[in-house]
Amino acid sequence: MKTELSLYNNSWYKPGNPFKRMIWYYCNILFLKNTWLPFSGLKKILLRIFGAKLGKNVVIKPGVNIKYPWFLEVGANSWIGENVWIDNLGMVSMGANVCISQGAMLLSGNHDFSVREFDLMVKPIVLEDGVWIGAGAIVCGGAICRSHAVLSVCSVASGTLDAFSVYKGNPAMKIRDRVIT
Repeated sequence: MKTELSLYNNSWYKPGNPFKRMIWYYCNILFLKNTWLPFSGLKKILLRIFGAKLGKNVVIKPGVNIKYPWFLEVGANSWIGENVWIDNLGMVSMGANVCISQGAMLLSGNHDFSVREFDLMVKPIVLEDGVWIGAGAIVCGGAICRSHAVLSVCSVASGTLDAFSVYKGNPAMKIRDRVIT
């Protein structure tokens, strides 16, 4: 059998009111993805209005792209770096003191390449307290990064990263323990 994209049907996926999604699309372009707006304040206000749950002192750098803020939770003192893409078709939960470095991608949606219809698959992403996602790294749907785990630059996580561990590569493999002094 071969892939037949004409059979693709994700009508089961209802991420929210279409009008709300359209308004968010333009707010996202104007205020989050816009690299001319370096301050976090207005971005955080808009994200909260659209349903994101944000802790105190969250920093959102320029060029960030967030698909659906109503599927986003970010704990206190967390940073979202330049040009981060949070493609949260499903829930993305970040604990406190999480750092998402520039150009990283959090991708909660994917497609099932083993079926000819190429079905949409949506799985949550959980980043516990103190997690650091390195620049250009990718976190796939279903990934759980336990407390203070590190995913190094340009690495890909699709499973569970153990607490206080450093991961590298594609697929990400544990290379050492994380020791914080």
